[in-house]
Amino acid sequence: MAGRKSKFFLFICSALVLGLFAFSGGSYVLHKTSETSFCLSCHTMQAAYEEYQGSVHFKNQKGIRAECSDCHIPQAPVDFLLAKMKASKDVYHQFVTGKIDTAEKYEEHRLAMAQTVWHQLQQNDSATCRSCHQFDAMDIQAQSADAQKMHNLGIKEKQTCIDCHKGVAHFPPEIKMDEKALDSLLSEAKQTTQDAKLVYPVQPIKLNEFGTAYPATALKVLKSDASGRQIELNGSQMKGAEQVIYLEKGQRLILATLTEQGENALKINADFTKDEYDNEWRPVTLTATITDPVLSDLTPLWSYAENLDNVYCSGCHAKISSKHYTVNAWPAVAKGMGARTDISPQDLDILTKYFQYNAKDINSH
Repeated sequence: MAGRKSKFFLFICSALVLGLFAFSGGSYVLHKTSETSFCLSCHTMQAAYEEYQGSVHFKNQKGIRAECSDCHIPQAPVDFLLAKMKASKDVYHQFVTGKIDTAEKYEEHRLAMAQTVWHQLQQNDSATCRSCHQFDAMDIQAQSADAQKMHNLGIKEKQTCIDCHKGVAHFPPEIKMDEKALDSLLSEAKQTTQDAKLVYPVQPIKLNEFGTAYPATALKVLKSDASGRQIELNGSQMKGAEQVIYLEKGQRLILATLTEQGENALKINADFTKDEYDNEWRPVTLTATITDPVLSDLTPLWSYAENLDNVYCSGCHAKISSKHYTVNAWPAVAKGMGARTDISPQDLDILTKYFQYNAKDINSH
């Protein structure tokens, strides 16, 4: 009996020792394979490393360096193991498929790789970022005006780091708008039937010799035939800027610009009245003829605008709700941000109109 107990005790001790060695060895391997030097042993990581070397996470005035694992591997035990298991696919693609073994292949897959990381960080509330950066540890008042504004917005809307900080260590992927999307939108406009009672331009259109109407402007159809549509445009005119028709009193959303003939053709519906800034406005109506393609529903135009938002805005930072700014503030905001991209003037106009028509102070329009 004593012999059995001794053997059992010896077995338990041996198992514990072997388990300890296995755990220690496994832990050692897991952590060694998390080091930047190990990541660089795969030549496909060279491009990512060179981008990282040019970032503030590699070299900065504080002398604090964030290594690969600091950004890509969460430290919570379960999340750490899951991240290491998912990383096994990188070894597979390195030695078996050669998925990104050339610069051309790397660029081809840059967007997909970035989206994978962005999704992971959104799912875990940017856990690796927050191991160094926390809102409650920031002296927000000491930051630049833009940083203060965006961080306060992030706190208010419970955003996570990656919502805005894409491309902080690696070049962001180039997200392109579908070149055929606008053609498709214009094609849909051409299908609008003659009996449509309310129509909307997709791009600036001529109001015969009276001027130009802009995207999303509501045009009431009075009659329609093969030669064109006779429309009615209702809006507001501001004293001193009579060549422009705005949405409403005090709301500088441009519906149309007028020629001298257009100004003379206006129907004046009431006298000028002042707004809170002492600008004077009056309601006006213009009747004109249009021949260009128009939509009978704003849904396709707004879908196109949302895609523009995803491509040109959300590629750099989290979506900013259209209700974050007023109808009068949006044009300057959109113009300032658009200047940082290669968005076309035509697309910027559509995107601006989308933000304005859905601004926080807009009415039922």
